Amino acid sequence: MHFHSIKHNKNIPIFKSFNMYQSNSMKTSNYLVSLLLLISSLVVALAGSFHQEFDITWGYDRVKILENGQLLTLSLDRTSGSGFKSKRQYMFGKIDMKIKLVPGNSAGTATTYYLSSLGPTHDEIDFEFLGNVSGEPYILHTNVYTQGKGDKEQQFYLWFDPTKDFHTYSILWNPRSIIFSVDGTPIRQFKNLEATNGIPFPKNQPMWLYSSLWNAEGWATRGGLVKTDWSKSPFIASYRNFNAQTCVSSSFCSKNSTANSWMNESLDNSGQARIKWVQKNYMIYNYCTDTKRFPQGFPRECSLN
Repeated sequence: MHFHSIKHNKNIPIFKSFNMYQSNSMKTSNYLVSLLLLISSLVVALAGSFHQEFDITWGYDRVKILENGQLLTLSLDRTSGSGFKSKRQYMFGKIDMKIKLVPGNSAGTATTYYLSSLGPTHDEIDFEFLGNVSGEPYILHTNVYTQGKGDKEQQFYLWFDPTKDFHTYSILWNPRSIIFSVDGTPIRQFKNLEATNGIPFPKNQPMWLYSSLWNAEGWATRGGLVKTDWSKSPFIASYRNFNAQTCVSSSFCSKNSTANSWMNESLDNSGQARIKWVQKNYMIYNYCTDTKRFPQGFPRECSLN
C-alpha cells in the first residue's frame, strides 16, 4: 500500500509525556482530533494492493493476484467464472480501475465492474463489457439502479481496442451526480434531481465495489444469438492500478470537503462537450430514445439529464 507521508516537525514533541500538556489539554485534544481526521481521510484515499483491498468471492482457483498484489486476473472456463469484491463499503467515491478485457473471440462473455449495495431495494452503478467475435467491437453497457429499480441502460462502442492494453474506467459518485468516464473522458452523467423533480438518486446506501467475468451467452452478444466458443477458453480479463477516493459516510465527506474536492465535482463546459462527442459518435443504445420500450413517454430524467 502506498501511504502518503505525514511530515513531522521535530520541534513539536508529539510523543512526550501527557503531563507536559495538562495546562493545554484543550489544544492537545483538538490536535489529536484533527490528526485522527487527517489519518481517516488518508485511509479512504489510499490505493492498496489487490490483496489488501479485495476479497475473492467465487471461482477462487480462477483468480490470480500477481506482481506483489498490483495485478489481478479473472478467468472463465466451461466450469466457472470468477469474481472479487472490495473489503470496504463506500458512501460516495471517485474510483478508477485499469482493465484489459478478454482478447480474441470473447463472444458470450461479460466482464463486470460495478458498485452495489444489497437487498431488494439496492442501489447500483454498472460498467459491463459485453464480448464479441474476433474483429467485432466490444459493447460497453452502463446502468444505474436506485431503490432496486434500474432500466436506465446506455451502451457504447469504444474508440480503441480494449483488449490490446489497459484503459482506465472511472466512476465518480457524489451527491450531485454520477459520472462514468473512460481514460478521463466522461461518457455519461446521471444527475441528482431528487430534491427538485422527485427522481430517485443513490444517496443513502453504501456500496461495495464488485467485478466478475462470467458466461452471459444467453444475452451478451447480439442478444444471445452468438454463443460462447469454449474451445477458446480460458478467457482472461486483467486488472491493475485500483485507486479510490471514498468516504465512509456522506457527513464525513461534507465535514472534510477541502480534502475531498471530488464531492463537489461536476462537468464543466469541456466535460459537457466531450460527453456530447462520445454520445454522438459512439453511443449505440439509449433508453431515453427507445420509443418501443416507452410508448407512453420517456422517464422524466431523460429530458433533464
